Amino acid sequence: MPFPWARPRRELLLLALVGVAALTPIYRFGEQDRSRLCLTQALAQGRVSNDSCLATALDRSSYGGHLYSDKAPGMSILQLPAAEALRLGPEPRWADEPLRIWGIRLLSSGIAFLACVWLVGRIAEGIAPRFGAPTLVAFGLGTLVAPLAATSFGHVTAAALGFGAFALAWRRRALAAGLLAGAALLFEYQAAMIAAIVGIYLAAAGVRPLLRYAAGALPGAALLAAYETAAFDRPWHLSYAYVANRFQADQAQGLFGIGAPHAFSTYLVFAGGGGLLVISPVVGAGAAGLGALVRRYPPEAVACIAVGIAFLALDCGYFLAYGGFSPGPRFLVPALPFVALGIAPAFARLPRLTAAVAALSVVATTARLLTWNNPRPEQQTLWGDIARMPYGVASTAVRDDLPRSWPEWLGLGRPVGAALIAAAALAALVVSLRPVVAMRGAPLGRWWIAVAAAACVVVAADAGGVAGYPYDYRAPSRASRIAAGASLPCAGGTSRSRIEQGLLQHRARAGPRAICGRAVEAPHG
Repeated sequence: MPFPWARPRRELLLLALVGVAALTPIYRFGEQDRSRLCLTQALAQGRVSNDSCLATALDRSSYGGHLYSDKAPGMSILQLPAAEALRLGPEPRWADEPLRIWGIRLLSSGIAFLACVWLVGRIAEGIAPRFGAPTLVAFGLGTLVAPLAATSFGHVTAAALGFGAFALAWRRRALAAGLLAGAALLFEYQAAMIAAIVGIYLAAAGVRPLLRYAAGALPGAALLAAYETAAFDRPWHLSYAYVANRFQADQAQGLFGIGAPHAFSTYLVFAGGGGLLVISPVVGAGAAGLGALVRRYPPEAVACIAVGIAFLALDCGYFLAYGGFSPGPRFLVPALPFVALGIAPAFARLPRLTAAVAALSVVATTARLLTWNNPRPEQQTLWGDIARMPYGVASTAVRDDLPRSWPEWLGLGRPVGAALIAAAALAALVVSLRPVVAMRGAPLGRWWIAVAAAACVVVAADAGGVAGYPYDYRAPSRASRIAAGASLPCAGGTSRSRIEQGLLQHRARAGPRAICGRAVEAPHG
């Protein structure tokens, strides 16, 4: 069938609202910023190591007596023009330059975020006319791409490039698809799975498209190989092989810390504090919609399903499902635009039900966007926080730890910035869903089984969040205090160092990270 491409209703307005909601927060300076900007600083000086800058960094690699960023180099390269244009100062001043850091994030990951949201909306409208707009908003504000949009994480940029490669391959622009797929490798090593799946998809069209695709991917792969050779002497020596921090032993197990999916990481991915079923159930609607999409676009739907399964297996098998301090299972982000294509047929099949799930996701994700970067990450679900807030049962992250934003520099305060973010998200939701809620969908048929099962899991996870079990909202987050280097006395006077030793010794076999009888996820950059 022809490539689906159409303009959703009120596209520019919705993109503006989504951008305001997702890109307004100015998150605190973190280890992702430090690691990537240290490499940016080194590249500006014509080298790839930066010993002085990375001396106190968590996310670093060590090789040949020098320190390197343990990240793929793409974000550092992309941030170089913005860092030079904004005149970023030396490393000791970075934490005190929030506006410059925000500007660098905005001109790198922020632009990629908007491009990815725009692309999903256009293709979704082509697949299911009238439903591109709600799909655009559900993906842009109802999934993990929103809280990661204004950060230095490379996942959103890798998602935009990988999904762009797939879209171009769908249009049989094999050479251009290869260029984007090769570029995605520079931002996240695991984007190699997307490149491989898109290559297999193109191979079904013949050998010549596959060869053009491989030729297009060559520049990105060659640039990555050149960086790895300059830093670690061999093009196949990736930075993760030389991690030099407290997670070195875990990172050395399996494939850079990835093994077979296990129960605790799977639990966190789906039902943890930032789990998909807790803050982003619309992803489930997208997964179901991909099943319906198989009938119209079989090869494309199968490729999207393959990408989703590959990244799900990766995250469920990683020793830190959230990658430490992050809003959720962030390693899934490059696969989310592929899954989001299923949201459009889900709207067409069950408009009201999908609209309700999308609204639930936007509310929860917006709350997560406003709270995840505070220095005291909650250990319960967002719904538990929201449910307790009116009654004052506990000091909540929603109320106490709002992020900084650009209105604060206009003298308007943090609550005004948070209100602007919430108002933009609500406006986008109302504008996109208003035509949908008046529609009637076809009978549920066999869909009711999947809907009922998903509803039961969501209710169970959120009931646990409200009750505080097993998320424990009655005590401060111990994981964040470990990250800050505080002493954490336990029963019997156990010190922080002993806690960390026990965590490192038992992480591989203990499942949930039991510290003083409480399950926690260790922080990581």
